[in-house]
Amino acid sequence: MTILQTSIPYDPLVPRPLPGIQPGRMDDWLHCDDAFAAQMQRRVALLAEKRDEVLALDPNAEPAAQELLNLVLRYAYPGCSERVTRPGGHVVEIDRTRPLETLCHLVQEDFCILQKQGDEHVLTGAILCFPASWRLSEKFMRPLIDIHVPVASYDESIARRVQRLFDGIRPEHPLWRFNALWYEDAELHQPRSANAPREKKAPGIAPYMRSERQTLLRLPETQAVVFSIHTYVLEAQHLRKMENPA
Repeated sequence: MTILQTSIPYDPLVPRPLPGIQPGRMDDWLHCDDAFAAQMQRRVALLAEKRDEVLALDPNAEPAAQELLNLVLRYAYPGCSERVTRPGGHVVEIDRTRPLETLCHLVQEDFCILQKQGDEHVLTGAILCFPASWRLSEKFMRPLIDIHVPVASYDESIARRVQRLFDGIRPEHPLWRFNALWYEDAELHQPRSANAPREKKAPGIAPYMRSERQTLLRLPETQAVVFSIHTYVLEAQHLRKMENPA
């Protein structure tokens, strides 16, 4: 099933120098769009069918995952604690013993938990249903610089800047950025090994534009950094119409 959005709340084609970070707001942290029902159905199916590929959690990151679940409930479903009713009417029971699994049933965002170990932040947990050409198993329990090794433009200078950025993230003050990736296939679940990078497609040739709205947020209690990813996939032809409405 092809799952597409018909609009995107920012212009993904405006170039920004890496790392492209800008300040955000807590009330704009989580997005719910016109692909909600279809994306949620896909997320639940992936968790059931490919659990080991989309979910990883170090035992030491369990408190951070539980804190993240509580924060998502606070902003996406205020006033709910034991169960929530999603848009569309589906009821989800809140299981705090399985925080990442529960998050997968609540919102469209994927979440990565990064915790400071020594001088670097390490990926200690994630629910990652919609990877854009990377594998969670290859990045789990690895530091930030290793996570970005396949990205050619992510050199040591940028790595140091990003690590300083991570050190400076404050609770209640999210930061966000976006990318724009061109794909032949609209499939949301696109894991790929770093040893077999995908062939990049040029704008105007590939039929789909995939954009990740990525947000960085520090959890106040555990001090873990949460990297959330909201994935938009639009037809390139539709995107051009958005750019040139005439």
